[in-house]
Amino acid sequence: MFRRTFWFTTGVATGVWATTKVNRKLRQLTPESLAAAAANKAIETGHRLKDRAVGFALDVRDNMARREAELQDALGLDADPELAPPRRLAAIENRNDPRYIDTPKYPYNKPYNNRNEDH
Repeated sequence: MFRRTFWFTTGVATGVWATTKVNRKLRQLTPESLAAAAANKAIETGHRLKDRAVGFALDVRDNMARREAELQDALGLDADPELAPPRRLAAIENRNDPRYIDTPKYPYNKPYNNRNEDH
């Protein structure tokens, strides 16, 4: 009697374990679960690539600064040359500026040609 009870209990436990295992696997293979897993892998890969790219950029910047210092020493250049101030171009031309009044771009020193005034 105990022998049959043992095997019956073992069979029930094995069936429950197998059913649970199969249900977990089926849940992992649903489209939503696969999409979420793919998105998580893509995010992890993106973070890894970003970390490597940042490290690479820092290495390049350090090596570039070192090489620039070596070249300046080899050529005898001053490390801090005085640079000319950057040129600033106006985004919108100011027609009241003396630069435009002294050198007119339009005929008759008018900012525009009005066809009605020409007749």
